[in-house]
Amino acid sequence: MSSAENDDILTKIRSPDLWIVNSRRRNGLIIHKEFYTEFAGPGAAVGGGLDDDCRGIIPLGSLSLLPSTSPEEQQKALKIRLQWVRLTQNFTDKPAAIDRARMILEQFKSYFDPSIVDQVPDEAFALLVGVLPYTVRRARDLV
Repeated sequence: MSSAENDDILTKIRSPDLWIVNSRRRNGLIIHKEFYTEFAGPGAAVGGGLDDDCRGIIPLGSLSLLPSTSPEEQQKALKIRLQWVRLTQNFTDKPAAIDRARMILEQFKSYFDPSIVDQVPDEAFALLVGVLPYTVRRARDLV
């Protein structure tokens, strides 16, 4: 994805408008905040005040952000965003760092093409599950 496309996505998610990651595609967005990182997968809400503090993004798959069209759709998208956060939280509950790194990699590889996952920097996965990038590098050999 080009720098201009990333800037366009950043502008959207920093805006007061709520956007929804297209649920009809295998796509998603890794959102870097100041002290942590979140993943917003298909159906999840982004922007609309949720991501004002976004420092950077990594789009996955053929990212498509759709405008929300109703309060009901917004509520559903917010619930889905929370579900993605909870899924990641399940991995961070594991005491061993290598297990957390392995689990997040397995989860992403089961959903996205492995070539897409291989392009995601170790640092991004590390921030998702609270491990060092070195641990993610080691876990890549196990997955």
